[in-house]
Amino acid sequence: MNKDDALRLILRNTQEVVKEDELRALLENERTPIAYTGYEPSGKIHMGHMLTVNKLLDLQKAGFKIIVLLADLHGYLNEKGSFDDVQRIAEMNRRAFIALGLDPEKTEFVKGSSFQLEPDYMLNILKLARDTTLNRAKRSMDEISRGMENPKVSQMIYPLMQAMDIARLNVDLAVGGIDQRKIHMLARENLPPLGFRAPTCLHTPILLGLDGEKMSSSQGNYISVDDDVNAIKKKIRGAFCPAKVIEDNPIIEIFRYHIFPRFERIVIERPEKYGGNLEIESIEELGRIFSKGELHPMDLKNAAASYLNEIIEPVRLKIGEVDDTR
Repeated sequence: MNKDDALRLILRNTQEVVKEDELRALLENERTPIAYTGYEPSGKIHMGHMLTVNKLLDLQKAGFKIIVLLADLHGYLNEKGSFDDVQRIAEMNRRAFIALGLDPEKTEFVKGSSFQLEPDYMLNILKLARDTTLNRAKRSMDEISRGMENPKVSQMIYPLMQAMDIARLNVDLAVGGIDQRKIHMLARENLPPLGFRAPTCLHTPILLGLDGEKMSSSQGNYISVDDDVNAIKKKIRGAFCPAKVIEDNPIIEIFRYHIFPRFERIVIERPEKYGGNLEIESIEELGRIFSKGELHPMDLKNAAASYLNEIIEPVRLKIGEVDDTR
């Protein structure tokens, strides 16, 4: 793949790159660049996680080495269960990411606990703590922790650890949702004074929930990889999808961020009396057809459910293997 094609692939479905000229330089370097993302093993893998995996797949195709940090110690500090629980979920996550398409021969899975307790790592955390204000650390916490009345000190250490993970893993490109931006900017600003490189950062959008509102675990307005076929069909059929509307339409987002990156062409099945099957080759073409009212929302939903099930089925099998060993 030439450099221009690689750049286009990396930038598709991306909300922000800090900075694009740095990304270009990574592609032009003879050394294989390293892209990383971290996942806190805290629960079900859902469409938000899948979006980041899709971007890692793009980067892998573009020639990047991929490191996936299974942030078990982060999860424990963030009160996501006992350490044994977090370890079990981390293994489920690893299998899920491989089933979603990451090449196990070209992807390095690293548990945070394998290096985050080393003396040098902890000393650098303390150095970062000296250079980071309490307000900056709090702003960098995840939204749920930030909104707590009495957050724990461990939850403020969390973003400092994420910054140091980037340095410790020798990362060129830090990948995450746009909600990770504050942590990535902390890393860009505070790692160089400690003698480490500032990472280039790539951010993916935050997806809408199926109800058209913000995706939330408490609302259950998402699809997870352990939802069965019928559950996915039911959730998609009940999803917000106003006719002719493209913007802020969660079903259109599913096609944009999950289906078209994996399928060069889709077929939307319809009875002949409603126009017969539609073959569509891009999200732009789908948008034009739907916005003109030439495609009924329910036909769009049925196709979304079918393709999502095809994507998720290998993951359900992998998760089942883990559950069978318990």
